Amino acid sequence: MALAACVAALLPSPTRAAELWVGAATADITPDRPVALDGHRALRVSDKIESRITAAALALESRDGERSVDRAIVVSCDIVAIREGIRDMVRDKLRARLPGFDARKLILCATHTHNAPVTVEGRYALPEGGIMRPSEYADFMAVRVADAAAAAWEGRKAGKVGWGQGQAVVAQNRRALYADGTAKMYGATDAEEFRGLEGGEDHGLDVLFVWDAQDRLIATAINVPCPAQEAEGGRSIHADFWDPVRRALRERHGEGLHVLGWTGAGGDQVSRLMYGKAADARMRQLRGLTRLEEVARRIVGAWEDIYGAARKDVRQGAVLHHLVEDIDLPFRKVTEAEVAEARREAEKYAQDPAQRWNHRWHQGVVDRHEAQKAGTGGAYKMELHALRLGDVAIATNDFELYTDFGVQMKARSPAVQTFIIQLAGSGGYLPTERAVRGGGYSAVIQSSRVGPDGGQVLVNRTVDALRGLWADTAQKTEGKK
Repeated sequence: MALAACVAALLPSPTRAAELWVGAATADITPDRPVALDGHRALRVSDKIESRITAAALALESRDGERSVDRAIVVSCDIVAIREGIRDMVRDKLRARLPGFDARKLILCATHTHNAPVTVEGRYALPEGGIMRPSEYADFMAVRVADAAAAAWEGRKAGKVGWGQGQAVVAQNRRALYADGTAKMYGATDAEEFRGLEGGEDHGLDVLFVWDAQDRLIATAINVPCPAQEAEGGRSIHADFWDPVRRALRERHGEGLHVLGWTGAGGDQVSRLMYGKAADARMRQLRGLTRLEEVARRIVGAWEDIYGAARKDVRQGAVLHHLVEDIDLPFRKVTEAEVAEARREAEKYAQDPAQRWNHRWHQGVVDRHEAQKAGTGGAYKMELHALRLGDVAIATNDFELYTDFGVQMKARSPAVQTFIIQLAGSGGYLPTERAVRGGGYSAVIQSSRVGPDGGQVLVNRTVDALRGLWADTAQKTEGKK
């Protein structure tokens, strides 16, 4: 608990009177030319725009008179992940726009739509012309994300917040477990050997509401423990289920409403059904809905239910504290058997430009094993954000984090309500021990730089950071016993 004690010593009391300033903005990050689409092994080049993709920013500042107590800007982006280098690009541009703002207090996160542009070079063999290069798009996007963050910050005014929790059945574990102990992502569930889904699900829907001083709802953040992969595939640009969610909420609560999609711990989850598809199709036909509309119906319905209750407890003086900490997570060890297989596969794909994704996937394991043997592997360095906003905790991680880890964080958190935001970086899948035993995509060494032991370190460091933010409250509670 040393970290908790240090954090508590550095922070003002979370219960002292303060004024909360809020601001929000949304930027369109839809490319203006065809792009390579991220998230699949094979190259896909966009040929149409199914829905616009956006970056939605929320600015929060706690003030004590004229003194700024703490601050944060969170930007949710309709892309697969915050790939390496993207956060630094946006922060560099934000420093030019907001020279007085600590750029480390900027958080970027991704909704994980698989119908958004690639943002780093080298993942695919791309055509010479006719498309926007990944590096071009990355700069295009970074400018607009920084603009949204700056607009939210510059437009901040005294405001109010509220929060609430409900349930929406969106996520389903996407790993089928078989009689021989193996597991497979999207595996057949009608096979005789099928024994069930590998893990559980989190159907909690956590929502943050933001009002201005005139009680006008200006922004909402919706934490769904499931990536936005309902519309996955094809060659269109698409914000996935967040598009109908945003449209429905704006129709009911004003076109100016800024809606942030915060993806919760859902590395082993998907909104697409693993079984019961015929019954679902019948019900959707009766309702006249597509699958995207059905997922949105559940989210919006739960949101409205939560909103009705949360309006009874609006907080004008919720104090914000924002801790940013660099943590080291142990890399997953590569076994001799794993590197031998990876070396064979990498060599098989090495000479075929069309197989660049597969070659990189396997070659990365070989490179990691060499660094491991040389003792130069080091650790995975992650920027952890832990926030306290009144009774609410918010914590980030870089990964497609298996739900079990997120459930641990929520269960051990000292907050009344806890938001876990994954994909604030590009750490890959972080599987459980159970998943590693089952194997398959998302749990094999190629999918995972940090393994189950690192996942437990992440849980413990996250919980310790949150406890530090609540240490003052804990001490007061202890003193009353």
